[in-house]
Amino acid sequence: MSAPGRPKREYRSAQHEGAPVSVPTPWPRWLWLSAGVIAADQVTKAAVLATIREGDAWVVTGFMSLVLTFNTGAAFSFLAAASGWQRWLFAGIAAAAAILIVALLRRGGSAVYCAGLALILGGALGNLYDRLTLGKVVDFLLFHYAGWAYPAFNVADSAITVGAALLIFDSFRQRHHGPGEATKGVR
Repeated sequence: MSAPGRPKREYRSAQHEGAPVSVPTPWPRWLWLSAGVIAADQVTKAAVLATIREGDAWVVTGFMSLVLTFNTGAAFSFLAAASGWQRWLFAGIAAAAAILIVALLRRGGSAVYCAGLALILGGALGNLYDRLTLGKVVDFLLFHYAGWAYPAFNVADSAITVGAALLIFDSFRQRHHGPGEATKGVR
């Protein structure tokens, strides 16, 4: 059932013996979500770069601080100590992933699936921008408790994580219209 004022996104077809079939949202619309992630990521990074010095920490709560740190590696600073070649490796991986994600978005799928892809795309491009312009990724969110601290991260990293969670969630959703009848190409 669709929200009031919004068009219904399913129809009945003789091909599927009366079963509802999802009508995909035009794929370019998902790019707006990616653009929103990139904008939020870059605005927050610019604010942190303008107000916090590297090594400083602004305590927000007893378990969260804003810091300024740079990561030349990948997740959890993987390859951060390498001599600089990793910048181009990770930039290439992000660019290839972006091309693949756009191709997957063009194929369509459920709203959860497409939202997950769009969040990952926005996060990957947000961090790619940092790598290309700064040579490193700006991280600033630090969660900690009683001497333990999670590695600092940023909005792009958060979008990638939420997007991956949505893809995992979508993969567990039931894809059958009836007993023994699997959907073919419909998410």
